[in-house]
Amino acid sequence: MHWIWVLIVGAIIGAIAGSITSHGKSMGCAANIVAGLVGSSLGEALLGDFGPQVAGMALIPSIIGAVIIVWIVAFFVNKMD
Repeated sequence: MHWIWVLIVGAIIGAIAGSITSHGKSMGCAANIVAGLVGSSLGEALLGDFGPQVAGMALIPSIIGAVIIVWIVAFFVNKMD
């Protein structure tokens, strides 16, 4: 049951990051989950685990990390076009 919550929270974090960077329209549900999970790992590695936590993920560093991931991916996707 924990993994289901991790996927749901990862999708929400990815969707928030996509809407902050205005690249959320081009991302699907799977990309939101990946951006949320990878962003959570990156954000917590760089910033620690402060703030409220849901499903073992600190929300503020996770969103910041996901925004960084979305910007990086969008940069490379735009370079390929």
